[in-house]
Amino acid sequence: MSRNLLRLRPRLAKPVAHPSPAFSSTARAQSTTSAALNNSTKPVQPSQSSNASASHPPPQTPITFPCLDKLELRTQTLRTRPPEPTYVTGPHHKFTSTTPLPLDHGGSLPEFTIAYETWGTLNADKSNLLLLFTGLSASSHAASNELNPKPGWWEKFIGPGKALDTSKYFVVCTNVLGGCFGSTGPSSVMDKKTGERWATRFPIVTLGDMVRAQWRLVDELVGDKQVTLVGASMGGMLSLAAARERPDRVRKVVSISACARSSPYSIAMRHTQRQVLISDPHYNRGNYYPPESLTPPHIGMKLARQIATITYRSGPEWELRFGRNRADPSKPPALCPDFLIETYLDHAGEKWCLEYDANSFLYLSKAMDLFDLGHEAEVGVERTRGREVGEAACSIPDVPYEEVEGASEGKKVGGASAKLGEADVEVNGVSRDLVEGMKGMKDIPALVMGVKSDILFPAWQQREIAGALKEGGNTNVKYVELGEDVSMFGHDTFLLDTVNVGEEVGRFLQE
Repeated sequence: MSRNLLRLRPRLAKPVAHPSPAFSSTARAQSTTSAALNNSTKPVQPSQSSNASASHPPPQTPITFPCLDKLELRTQTLRTRPPEPTYVTGPHHKFTSTTPLPLDHGGSLPEFTIAYETWGTLNADKSNLLLLFTGLSASSHAASNELNPKPGWWEKFIGPGKALDTSKYFVVCTNVLGGCFGSTGPSSVMDKKTGERWATRFPIVTLGDMVRAQWRLVDELVGDKQVTLVGASMGGMLSLAAARERPDRVRKVVSISACARSSPYSIAMRHTQRQVLISDPHYNRGNYYPPESLTPPHIGMKLARQIATITYRSGPEWELRFGRNRADPSKPPALCPDFLIETYLDHAGEKWCLEYDANSFLYLSKAMDLFDLGHEAEVGVERTRGREVGEAACSIPDVPYEEVEGASEGKKVGGASAKLGEADVEVNGVSRDLVEGMKGMKDIPALVMGVKSDILFPAWQQREIAGALKEGGNTNVKYVELGEDVSMFGHDTFLLDTVNVGEEVGRFLQE
């Protein structure tokens, strides 16, 4: 990334006239400055003691906050001139199903639309479809095509002779159910007569719900033919979920930097992002779409993205890339972004805060938390799938959590929710529950890739996937782990490394 992008933006010439009350500092700074200036014009009184000056130091100039000025200016601008959301994408295909879709945690969608794009050509017998799954915030635009010539999020991996070879495969990429890039989600119109949006009336969805919606599109395109599945991050979770959903329909499956079930660490990180987002006063419990509101929760989205960005890359990379360098060492330290790493995070949040729908972020991140390919979890959703659902509410306990004996010794705590009984017993280092849950995939050739520098989906989770598949009877599992000597890009390696990731995927798909 260009160092020019990492420089602090210039301070605003004037403070905002009407700052947002919840995030305002400008007015307080102005009043403090005025008071300081007034005090400085008063005559100095004779000292009463030799240390009087130490008791009453001269007034200091308050620190300014150009970073908050910028946020307040954007809020003020959005109130008067709300922009067309940038998550309204370019041209794409649409598939609509009018058959109700039962959902894992109750309820159903009466109908839904899936946005998708394609590359390559479907062969005569419709046997060369490759379904590419996206990460949490990606659209169906994985690469440039005739409909949309702009570069996509996996541009260097898709095309003739590339990892996803379009001279061999007909590549299809969708925006997931619950997303905001053309597929049905919280920002979609719920009532066509009134124009009301779903907002937080949208039901809780799982990755399983998403892949069942995607399988309907695949059925429409190729009937009952076998397909190849590829995905990374949330997409790698989706590729595994889709393979388990219909193992007889899968020729090969690729899962990169993913997991078989979400870990407490990743759940904790996404929880923190959601809490920051919904605490933005403009979130308004999800009702921030016009005409209810003109101001999206851009501050919460910016901070949520900054937290996410910390988990996407690695400490060693940032040590080499930024070190302890400040953006402008000639200036005094400030409380706004000052170190280069701070300006990088600030830029990442600024770039994204209006590019994605906040509710979609909340719903998809929760779906990732709920992901579990274990047998016990599948039995649980089979009991609730499609059934009438009650009011959804937070499960905040009446009694605050307290540390319990055993927690410091690495033992599971928290009662039944933390234990699966006999199913949780390990078989050769792999949970028996996962082995049972994934054994239906025993006949599918699988490539599982991990990155040692990944802190969001650490490599032990990819080893767990490969181990569960092997213990379940799959003899055609290839596991590849990239060490820090190969990649220090952390979780984002799958987006950046066309050599170690792209060539490995390409070889597996050509075999």
